[in-house]
Amino acid sequence: MKIYHLPKGILIKEQESYYLNTQQSWDELVNQDNLYTRIKEQLPELEKVENPDAYLSKKILAPIGSQEVWGSGVTYYRSRDARMEEAKDAGGGDFYDRVYDAERPELFFKATHYRVVGTNDYVRIRKDSSWDVPEPEMTLFISSSGQIQGYTLGNDMSSRSIEGENPLYLPQAKSYTGSTAIGPCLYLAEQALPKSTEIKLQIKRAGETVFSGETSIDQIKREFTELVDFLFRECDFPQGVYLMTGTGIIPSHDFTLQSGDEIFISAEPIGTLVNRVK
Repeated sequence: MKIYHLPKGILIKEQESYYLNTQQSWDELVNQDNLYTRIKEQLPELEKVENPDAYLSKKILAPIGSQEVWGSGVTYYRSRDARMEEAKDAGGGDFYDRVYDAERPELFFKATHYRVVGTNDYVRIRKDSSWDVPEPEMTLFISSSGQIQGYTLGNDMSSRSIEGENPLYLPQAKSYTGSTAIGPCLYLAEQALPKSTEIKLQIKRAGETVFSGETSIDQIKREFTELVDFLFRECDFPQGVYLMTGTGIIPSHDFTLQSGDEIFISAEPIGTLVNRVK
């Protein structure tokens, strides 16, 4: 099941049928346990949509209401190596090796809801950064009770030059206007996503591919439930929360984003999150 957040309503796709919910806000709809089953039970009461392209061809909002977005770091071996490399000149390289092996994961605040953009919208690179990359991430939606209810894709824009100066600069490298995109929808299923699920990244510049890569979520060292457990230990989230689970696709140190670049992050069965750099 896919749930699309529209300017006026919520479009729900179940198998090959579409339904429109204009009676509930995003928060009211999604912050429920057993979310897939509950929404499926509502479908007979909703308006069936015969022409979904009339909605999907227009602006699709990020699948978020008033939730926060958090991030997880150094969950992939590839991310550990890249972060050690970028921080070694600042003397912080071994921090990331220690985090990768530690019991406690790295968790950080990424964005308030109003700083999050959706598919076909613009992300930004900081004016005071010289090395910037997108980080494609499987992103969990977690209800206020701490249960994983669904999945979406995340674009964790990162200023590697700033974080590389000093690991304490992580908040400035990660959290700023236009640094966070999620979408294109919230995906729900009765079962958890298989660990073989692949995430793909493609970056185009002037129509030409300048970077591509892929990984799978079985390369993540930590279980999703482990990350959620640490996130909820001393935080409450009244409307639920989104958690980016880390990246295993990182462009080489000689690549940096430029204004006008197009970023495509894909995973089936969720779809493709598309952003352009402003």
